[in-house]
Amino acid sequence: MNNRIRMTVGIFFAVFFFVFGWLSRTVYSPVDKNGARLEIEKIINSKTLNVVLLNSQSTYYIGPDGPQGFEYDLLSSYAKYLGVKLNITTAKTTQEAIVLSKNPNIHITSASLTKTKEREKNLNFGPSYFEVQEQMVCNREMLWGDKFPKSVEDLAGLNIMVGEATSYRETIHRLQEDGFDINATYTSEFSTEELLEKVATHEIDCTVADSNIYSLNQRYFPNIALAFTISPREQIAWVLAPDSKKLKASMFVWLNTISQSGELSQLKDHYYSYVMFFDYYNTSMFYKRIESELPKYQKYFKDSSKRYDIPYSVLAALSYQESHWNIDARSYTGVRGLMMLTQDTATLLGVKDRSSPKESIYGGARHLKQMIKDVPVEVEGEDRLKFALAAYNIGMSHILDAQLLAKKMGLNQNVWSDLKKALPLLSQEKYHKDLKHGYARGSEPVKYVDQIYDYKDILEKNEEALNADKKDKKK
Repeated sequence: MNNRIRMTVGIFFAVFFFVFGWLSRTVYSPVDKNGARLEIEKIINSKTLNVVLLNSQSTYYIGPDGPQGFEYDLLSSYAKYLGVKLNITTAKTTQEAIVLSKNPNIHITSASLTKTKEREKNLNFGPSYFEVQEQMVCNREMLWGDKFPKSVEDLAGLNIMVGEATSYRETIHRLQEDGFDINATYTSEFSTEELLEKVATHEIDCTVADSNIYSLNQRYFPNIALAFTISPREQIAWVLAPDSKKLKASMFVWLNTISQSGELSQLKDHYYSYVMFFDYYNTSMFYKRIESELPKYQKYFKDSSKRYDIPYSVLAALSYQESHWNIDARSYTGVRGLMMLTQDTATLLGVKDRSSPKESIYGGARHLKQMIKDVPVEVEGEDRLKFALAAYNIGMSHILDAQLLAKKMGLNQNVWSDLKKALPLLSQEKYHKDLKHGYARGSEPVKYVDQIYDYKDILEKNEEALNADKKDKKK
């Protein structure tokens, strides 16, 4: 009898808690009421994430190897996390991106948008993933006169233009309300990148751009210069469709995951680390030598690119970093030629004449290919190339030492963004004394790789412009 009573009571409580749990879920789940749960389920079931992407250098563009851009790669990572594919609608300007975000079929709008109080009144922002500051950018030639502004007070009388629907307009309005004399016009026709180009050609004196956009574009427009910063640090985030609580919650989990795994750090490193080494005079000289020197050796770079399966832009950029495309280049240590090979390396590679452009380029490409093969198998993707380029500069033995050091420091020794933290420590005795190959100037390969990637990007953009030019002439 007691057993029967216990069983009855047990069943009663089981049913009670089941019903209570079901009712609680129904009553206390506001995300179900507003349809947010259904929204993310629809995305996953359709296997499609509908996004708007601003067509710009900082966000999304078609490069030599297909779609790329910091925010495109970030969105691709999130889509992979959800197990869906991206369906992309492109926007030319920030204003167009914001208009397109109102489309009921759009889930996310990515346009390098900063969270401002004004925008947050009308837009539903997701979690922040990047931090920037607004900067006043002006024509460099103004530095040699008395018109280059050093503060907001110096903007009086200058021709300034910014995008119509950008946060920059809000900043200009706020400064004008504070009593500053600023002659600014607003455009919905041109993107921030196009306005930076207008500054470079001095069609306008200045514009405003986020620090990341300025950093990326100063390589392509050497005639622009940072005047001063005009905003505190601001957060960049994607704009989400209304009632996207479940989507936003999943983004927080995903961002935390890629932050802890180092993926976010790697992505930022890939797009932004090397821009810190911009030098106006060196970059201006590089553009001149693209026209005067590169055509002499272009055939050899492209042929060796096909033979050794290494991007043409990487080989040309490596050669420029080594010799500035000067066939007579030589160092006090005895390295010489376009790819600056040592005599011992040249002999191993079968290069008989290091002063021969063809032999030097083919030999250097073969040497880099061998370096790529020698990189530990655990290193994957583009990081293999970066490890190999660093080894071209400092030797593979020091790269292996830096990997051991990175591991001891709790870093991931198989990704470049972590290895570059360990490499500079090779010059400090307390770190290198216990390593097999000892001292090395470890900061050099870090700058070396970053600079090569800087030149590589300029070459690829220049190649894109030339190809577009050819297509236009055919039309």
